[in-house]
Amino acid sequence: MRRPACGRKKMRLFRLLLVLSVIAAPVAADDLTIVSWGGAYEAAQRQAVIRPFAEETGLNVDVTVYEGSWTDLAERGRAEGWDVIDMLADQARVACARGLLLEIEPGSLFTSEALDDFTPHGPDRCAVPQNAYARVMAFDDRAFAGVKPSRIEDFFDTTRFPGPRAIQRSPDGILEWALLAEGVPPEQVYGLLSTDRGLRLAFRKLETIRDDIVWWDDPAEPAQMLLDGRAVMAAGFNGRFFDAAQRAQAAIDIVWDGRIIGIEVWAIAATTDVPGAARDFIVHAAEPTSMARLAMRIPYGPTRSSAFDRIGLNPDTGAPMRAYLPNHPQHGGRALVQDSGWYANTEDLRQRRFRNWLEAAE
Repeated sequence: MRRPACGRKKMRLFRLLLVLSVIAAPVAADDLTIVSWGGAYEAAQRQAVIRPFAEETGLNVDVTVYEGSWTDLAERGRAEGWDVIDMLADQARVACARGLLLEIEPGSLFTSEALDDFTPHGPDRCAVPQNAYARVMAFDDRAFAGVKPSRIEDFFDTTRFPGPRAIQRSPDGILEWALLAEGVPPEQVYGLLSTDRGLRLAFRKLETIRDDIVWWDDPAEPAQMLLDGRAVMAAGFNGRFFDAAQRAQAAIDIVWDGRIIGIEVWAIAATTDVPGAARDFIVHAAEPTSMARLAMRIPYGPTRSSAFDRIGLNPDTGAPMRAYLPNHPQHGGRALVQDSGWYANTEDLRQRRFRNWLEAAE
């Protein structure tokens, strides 16, 4: 039986209105997945960089956490839809060489003036420098009533400063400290670590505190280990110790001697399906105002010179944040700039030697 003409007209009208409603409806913004490190650092990033970007663009931004290795990107990136990754400079170099990162063409993202503003070096083909952090030694002030640790040699002196040492389950950082504690000048550390003799010397020094080591894997752990008494000294990142000392009013002191200054970068996963949004985020995050907002919340120094004068007080504690940056001239003592090239080229070697050293005690 045929439908009445008026019924067919109503049906066509309904379909037309349905099509028009779909066309007129706002298009949902593509999700952008940013990968970071969790903890106080990620919280500062969300407030200083990620939230302002989401508000300005209307994009839906998700944040996920990883352990910082390029292997995480290789194993999880495609399946979890990673777009922008916060990486250590050496890990980004390896990931770039393995084709895991999108080439960004810095000249298409930044003006020549902006590129000249980056310090200590500018963007490369796969990564944009975003902050300077430091691996530092910190201690529980309550553990030492008299003389306090003040130099990296004290980390290895269990006679004057007894108690457990919290160290990352990794050769990174501790090998450099071992050579510094043996009296090797900072400018010679990576050259010596490139030799078998240097590695043997470093592991021999590490052996002197083997029985006093408690290992950590999560960057949030060393500060917590000091807080709850599981360690009296700890190797970790300056921003995490600062956060615990300021927010928890913990008796944690940082020793700036022997600090290892490294660079974190933004990079884009080669498998991203929103490369335009990813590039827009990196441009936003690399603005001097964004870097300054981050440095005011957690003491990681900006990588653009023009950002330093914009850094003021921490919005929560009122602390003058420039004084806590790892590259502030007031700290004095020895400083070592992490050689990302050495790290990228020796990853397999140093990890193998470290595993062998761990297994020697089993």
